[in-house]
Amino acid sequence: MTGTSLPPAATRLRVGALTVGGAVLAAVLLWTVAQVLGIELRVDPRNGQAPSAVGLPLTVTFTLAVSLLGWGTRALLGRFTRSAPVVWTILAGLVLLVSFLPLIVFEASGPAKTILALMHIAVAAVLISTFGRRKS
Repeated sequence: MTGTSLPPAATRLRVGALTVGGAVLAAVLLWTVAQVLGIELRVDPRNGQAPSAVGLPLTVTFTLAVSLLGWGTRALLGRFTRSAPVVWTILAGLVLLVSFLPLIVFEASGPAKTILALMHIAVAAVLISTFGRRKS
């Protein structure tokens, strides 16, 4: 190993960590935009429970969990199939579509739903653009 090159495993680890960090950063930036614009990210599950706010800790925790799950899924697919990038991209696209269901079912203001939908899209864009590549 030379002083400037990394072994493939270290490269994959660095790319994965940066991708997960980028996804979290994308969600945090959109959450911050909502705060600056005065958009209250409050959702009502319409099941008798009180509406709840989508705060920064929830945003970070949920995005981190989903991103790590995506990274792990992509890594497992890479071990079992040569078509891992294609399979993972299709799977991630389906997960993105399913992630919009709460936005349809739950009650929230139009601007709140818009920001939340943009969060889903931004996180998916970061994850799919990196983990969907052949070498990730």
